[in-house]
Amino acid sequence: MDAVPALEEPLKKVLGPATAKVMAEHLGLHTVGDLLHHYPRRYEERGQLTHLADLPMDEHVTVVAQVADARLHTFASAKAPRGKGQRLEVTITDGSGRLQLVFFGAGVHKPHKELLPGTRAMFAGKVSVFNRRLQLAHPAYELLRGDTEETVETWAGALIPIYPATAKLESWKIGKALQTVLPSAQEAVDPLPESLRAGRGLATLPEALLKIHRPHTKADIEDARARLKWDEAFVLQVALARRRHADAQLPAVARRPKPDGLLAAFDDRLPFTLTEGQQKVSAEIFTDLATEHPMHRLLQGEVGSGKTMVALRAMLAVVDAGGQAAMLAPTEVLAQQHHRSVTEMMGELAEGGMLGGAETATKVVLLTGSMGAAARRHALLDLATGEAGVVIGTHALIEDKVKFHDLGLVVVDEQHRFGVEQRDALRGKGKQPPHLLVMTATPIPRTVAMTVFGDLETSVLDQLPAGRSPIASHVVPAADKPHFLARAWERVREEVANGHQAYVVCPRIGDEEDDPKKAGRKKSPEDEAEKRPPLAVLDIAEQLAKGPLRGLRVEVLHGRMQPDDKDAVMRRFAAGEADVLVATTVIEVGVNVPNATAMVIMDADRFGVSQLHQLRGRVGRGSAPGLCLLVTEMPEASAARQRLNAVAATLDGFELSRIDLEQRREGDVLGQAQSGTRSSLRMLAVIDDEEIIAEAREEAAAVVTADPDLTGLPALRTALDALLDEEREQYLEKG
Repeated sequence: MDAVPALEEPLKKVLGPATAKVMAEHLGLHTVGDLLHHYPRRYEERGQLTHLADLPMDEHVTVVAQVADARLHTFASAKAPRGKGQRLEVTITDGSGRLQLVFFGAGVHKPHKELLPGTRAMFAGKVSVFNRRLQLAHPAYELLRGDTEETVETWAGALIPIYPATAKLESWKIGKALQTVLPSAQEAVDPLPESLRAGRGLATLPEALLKIHRPHTKADIEDARARLKWDEAFVLQVALARRRHADAQLPAVARRPKPDGLLAAFDDRLPFTLTEGQQKVSAEIFTDLATEHPMHRLLQGEVGSGKTMVALRAMLAVVDAGGQAAMLAPTEVLAQQHHRSVTEMMGELAEGGMLGGAETATKVVLLTGSMGAAARRHALLDLATGEAGVVIGTHALIEDKVKFHDLGLVVVDEQHRFGVEQRDALRGKGKQPPHLLVMTATPIPRTVAMTVFGDLETSVLDQLPAGRSPIASHVVPAADKPHFLARAWERVREEVANGHQAYVVCPRIGDEEDDPKKAGRKKSPEDEAEKRPPLAVLDIAEQLAKGPLRGLRVEVLHGRMQPDDKDAVMRRFAAGEADVLVATTVIEVGVNVPNATAMVIMDADRFGVSQLHQLRGRVGRGSAPGLCLLVTEMPEASAARQRLNAVAATLDGFELSRIDLEQRREGDVLGQAQSGTRSSLRMLAVIDDEEIIAEAREEAAAVVTADPDLTGLPALRTALDALLDEEREQYLEKG
């Protein structure tokens, strides 16, 4: 959107090399177009006219008054030791009261010449107190010659744009630079198709740019914002619509399950019926799989809503139809766990080619980076021959060595840990592009799904399967009420005494200091500001085992353990051979121990809202109710505490994801999405502008269907190229 041909003039030609250098280095602005799209953050009003008698403290005011008296004083100061310092004091009056103005240093010359007794002027500034008297320091002023009411009103009511600035470049200097380039806005080529713009009553782009930088009224600002938001939403949605369109042109093999095949045999074995939601989502997936274009579907479901079951049935349908299915997990622990639960659910159906395997059975293999050479060779052979219908693995699946016999479906678990590049690398392993199902347990508000995952169709599982128990969550204010923390450990002992198990989660492992790379690293001011480092697994485990949880079987799990050790700990915990597991967030995703009923999260304020929700989903997976205690030392009034209160107050992941998103910037949500350093969203707020995004998505789909290459819309093409160079359109990096 930035680089429209007429606006490609480099700033150094227009503003001079010094200013241009600061703009490039600190604000990422290089061309006239970049600067025109650097929008004001807010607007100051010079203030409604105020009587001197009722001036408010610390506010920006504008007064109309007459100069009663002006005196220039000289004084000695550190900067001017010889008594050469100058201070101009001007007293003004408007009949209701008097007010002092002060100007210092070089700033005295102009007002000393202009503010003569008897002169009327408007003065704008911030009211402060000096020597128990109200004053304005260095106010802006405008002399009133020929006392017209209109001058007073227009000057006082003017909206002053305040720009995102840096210490090297104040907002008003950016404003001045903008006034210089503003005439070029007339040349801005409009990316919106004329029919869309006129149909929605939106301002033209040149008009919107003028109004955003030099508004006369608040309505001007609203008009400009409405238009510029549309630009951002529409251009982004066109990029996504083109991607969907291109994907829909790809050929794929239709995969339909056999009526009496593997899927039917699996369904017959199930000890429970699928929820309505699972049946509905499965139907959507099977419809997609039966078409000759690759499915691209995002499956969102709360923790424990039974996504894995839906994904497994889709995988079995593909195996039924003669293809292979791969499930990609973000960590080895998770891959091993999926492998375990899938083979358990399938029973003899997972023992294809083995003694005791069912007739319709297939082989389910695991492939991870840390497997021994022999086991790995075996797994690779099973994949290449087609012996294995289902493979579950980590990034190791993407390696060049891995060859499939006929890859028909890729299931990606926990999308936020996978980029599009990885999805596409795996997709390239099929003879034709395989179908794709992306699963996430992080609830994503609808607008973010439309913006970030705009190239995928979305299915939502929002029912919890029968048998899931409610989870009670409480904030434990360890600093204000230490006895609450003591009670938390008592609760853990009670759960264990009732035959259950508990997790204790900490933000850090605790052996980092041994890492020479990190030990020598300088601490950032932020680290210094955090009074103490986050609590660590190794320290807390030791304290608990010797103190409040003495006598219980306490084990430790974290990401730097050897995969076999991790797996052994998880197996022992799952088998009930440990009472308390002290862990980092490695347990956040996919760990399933129905007997674990309590979770204590230490330093809970160091985790994000969605992450806390994910972690909490690890308890209450069986028939006994779950308990989640969020321990924090943050004070009552802090934002961090409010965030924790929000998590404790609701189990609705979609509600929490909205809160999470409102607290972070959209740029983070879109990841490194559309532009190198800055989020391409400057005007659009993903949560607030839900309607615009939804409408832009419809309009974009219609435009792309009618003209996929945008041949008739050259200005839109230009805007698109500015938003995404070729590769980025291929890989709209996912947040």
